[in-house]
Amino acid sequence: MKYDKSLFLLFFSLLFPSLALAASVSGTVIYEGEVPKLREIKMDADPICLTKHDGAVNPKTINLGPNKEMEFVFLHIVEGLPNKNYPTPSEPVILDQKGCMYDPPVVGVMVGQPVKILNPDGTLHNVHALCKINPEFNLAMPKFRKEVTKIFEKEEFMFPMKCDVHPWMSTYVSVLKHPYFTTTNKEGKYTIDNLPPGDYVVEAWQQRLDPQRVSFTVAEGETKEINFTFSRPDKK
Repeated sequence: MKYDKSLFLLFFSLLFPSLALAASVSGTVIYEGEVPKLREIKMDADPICLTKHDGAVNPKTINLGPNKEMEFVFLHIVEGLPNKNYPTPSEPVILDQKGCMYDPPVVGVMVGQPVKILNPDGTLHNVHALCKINPEFNLAMPKFRKEVTKIFEKEEFMFPMKCDVHPWMSTYVSVLKHPYFTTTNKEGKYTIDNLPPGDYVVEAWQQRLDPQRVSFTVAEGETKEINFTFSRPDKK
């Protein structure tokens, strides 16, 4: 029995409008060329930090897999989204300081969403958020203070957060009005789900390299594949 696909899609969209409109963009982010050498982190100033690691500790500023897949690249939609209010998740984003290292080294959160900052190390940390739009804060977390929750009320893209006690500790926080963002996993892969069909621009942001943007169009139920390749800038 033959059927009209367009009529089927119309009928499906009327019954399940949110599902019918769902589209996504996904891909892989890799590094090309000579990999910059990063200095080993020396934690001698705090013996407690040293006990948390069995071997050498390297920065996560450029974290690569066996085939140069890039972890911790931040992807977000920068153009094309409907101008509306998106619901704020009540579930907090977790920012850990385990092993005297921020995990993750880049994080996205929606405006008004709780950020739970953890201190499992049994040593003093000092959380210093260097915001420009949201109020800056500088918060001591002694060893007995295991967690604290902060909320950012204004949109602000990629401000640093650091520990004043341990100068090697830093992360980047991005506060967005929408939920269409993610970071790459260990395989360098990412997915941004539940996009309405339309025309968009997606940006890949990495803390040491120039950001990249790609325009794309997705139809109902379509998954668009967009891959990114970063490389070390030419010396001028």
